[in-house]
Amino acid sequence: MDETMTETVQTAPFAPFEWMLSARYLRARRKEGFISVIAGFSFLGIMLGVATLIIVMAVMNGFRKELLDKILGLNGHILVQPLESPLTDWKDVADRISQVQGIRLAAPVVDGQALASSPWNASGVLVRGIRSDDLNNLTSIAKNIKQGSLEGFDDGQGVAIGRRLADQLSLHAGDSVTLVAPKGAVTPMGTTPRIKPYKIVAVFEIGMSEYDLGFVFMPLAEAQAYFNRSNDVTSIEVFTTNPDKVDSFRKAVTEAAGRPVFLVDWRQRNSTFFNALQVERNVMFLILTMIVLVAALNIVSGLIMLVKDKGSDIAILRTMGASQGSIMRIFLITGASIGVVGTLVGFFVGLVICLNIESIRQFLSWLTSTELFSPELYFLSKLPAEIDVGETTAVVIMALTLSFLATLYPSWRAARLDPVEALRYE
Repeated sequence: MDETMTETVQTAPFAPFEWMLSARYLRARRKEGFISVIAGFSFLGIMLGVATLIIVMAVMNGFRKELLDKILGLNGHILVQPLESPLTDWKDVADRISQVQGIRLAAPVVDGQALASSPWNASGVLVRGIRSDDLNNLTSIAKNIKQGSLEGFDDGQGVAIGRRLADQLSLHAGDSVTLVAPKGAVTPMGTTPRIKPYKIVAVFEIGMSEYDLGFVFMPLAEAQAYFNRSNDVTSIEVFTTNPDKVDSFRKAVTEAAGRPVFLVDWRQRNSTFFNALQVERNVMFLILTMIVLVAALNIVSGLIMLVKDKGSDIAILRTMGASQGSIMRIFLITGASIGVVGTLVGFFVGLVICLNIESIRQFLSWLTSTELFSPELYFLSKLPAEIDVGETTAVVIMALTLSFLATLYPSWRAARLDPVEALRYE
């Protein structure tokens, strides 16, 4: 064979003919249909893997954010509990803590267990005694009043209950709910339960079923009398301007208390719950990454079969002067195109589903006539989705990287193919 025919032609990387051949190989003929099927499944695998990863991560982020907002909207970021002696000086302690920079609210509370009952039903509740001004400063309650108002809360005989509790007891604002506490008056016959009716002045709905079903708010003075407190409180709930930097407030709050106290922050109170969420999130990420990895391996198998099928084409191109780099880039473009397009389509599919996740849930619930996101089980009344830009970018980069790496070995094999041997067995 003449040397001029086998002389390598130097072309610019990613020349037009390389893109043209790559596009041609992606459009398989009838006899190459099996290769086309593998490429199609690779595309679907990467698309579904990326979309699923984005959706699951967004839902878990939204789940954590919603729960955090609900929990921290009702419970203090720092719980101040007494040591050595009861908190009879709670008013002075709360006033001093309120003066600390970065403290938004210091609310003395009295907590106690009781049974809330009506003529139709009964349910165990946590009764929380709180001052009227402090309750109005809890935006998670004050801004979510569904029935009645907090104006009558100062009267001392009114309570605020959650929406789910009101539904369970078949009560509305203006009705009376009977609270039964196990420890009441001491008589010669022993301690008798304390039973007292209270008017429902407000019905709130936070959106977290556990709180909407289990909390009853009562004026602080009435709660002290109801639970036989000697002018003391159970604890002081401290709300800061930045819950994530709660450690920076601990020393200042301890000094401002001016008495022996024990501090518990929101992370310690909910550590088991949020640690379990984080572990579940990490495991789900690893499991779903396997979908993208399997799809990338499908690209490897599809390209290897394509290289074997196009052996004679590669040999002819090499004898016409195409360089090894050109051959490698042709198959790199072919394989990477599947990964890039699959990743981008998966990204947009995931984005659209995340933005309409609640509407999709409601449609599927209606279609199947089942409750797909039970508030009793998941604590929230709707399915949340919070797209994190950093996480979503990491998912897209990971999918693109795996797709590119999957094309390297088949492309290298194509570039190393000996044209003489390929033509000999053709």
